[in-house]
Amino acid sequence: MKVSKSFLRVFLRASLVLMASAVFADTTHLVEKGETLYSISRKYQITVSELRAANGLSESDVLKFGQKLNIPTPDIENAATLNSASVSSGSSYSTENLETYVAQKGDTYYGIARERGIKVAELFALNNLGSDASLKAGQKLKVPAKASQAVAASSLDLKDADPRKYSSAKSSSGLVWPVKNPRITYVNGKVSGVQLSAAKKEKIMNIMAGTVMYCGSYRGFGEVVFVQSKTGLIYAYTGMSSISVQKGDYVVYGDTIGTAGVDSISKESRLTLMVFRNGSPIDPATAPRG
Repeated sequence: MKVSKSFLRVFLRASLVLMASAVFADTTHLVEKGETLYSISRKYQITVSELRAANGLSESDVLKFGQKLNIPTPDIENAATLNSASVSSGSSYSTENLETYVAQKGDTYYGIARERGIKVAELFALNNLGSDASLKAGQKLKVPAKASQAVAASSLDLKDADPRKYSSAKSSSGLVWPVKNPRITYVNGKVSGVQLSAAKKEKIMNIMAGTVMYCGSYRGFGEVVFVQSKTGLIYAYTGMSSISVQKGDYVVYGDTIGTAGVDSISKESRLTLMVFRNGSPIDPATAPRG
């Protein structure tokens, strides 16, 4: 039987939607004997901090056999926030667009933020909370009024083979980047930052002194390293092929933190750099170096 090209296109698009929903949708996990938050986070390629936030767990909580855990959809902005030492105050919401929410038993910051269509970082900033804050029933929180909720984080865009949106490279004469003489492309969508061309397995240089808050595989981003500066900015180096630092290391300007990887879509050797302030991306070209 001859199959038309139009049918194949429709079938392929439907298949991609099903695969994306299976891979990126929230799911649940039943704890097995011997499992830890760390081993479970590695299985789903997210951070331990995200697991804790999605399940209302503290660092002292111990998992139990058969316990049900919510596995959140990977979100590198939330991951950067939850793996920072602190979150600064300040928010884009005006006072008249806020209301008070009283936390109920079983609530989590992750769940409240998602229900209100904002990032966990924004919820923390609205309430002047640190990233390690605990949540108790009866606690009052400032949240966006439902009539003025921000649109939830964008989902995977399946209109094109590459879901990212690119803009022309911007001039950065004299500006130091993690790799030498890169071709710079601004990208938005699932990723928001700059994509830097690199030589095959080129060494990646840290561009701002700070503490390694997280390093390892992160779903959809390959090997990543988060470095937090003393001012609270998170420098996220993603798409790496190897990592040469460990969580807790203090790295200075010029230190090698790993090697460049290969972009899964373009198949070119590249590095993506994102910089976050309170969980929101800023232009990496304007971020301090040193």
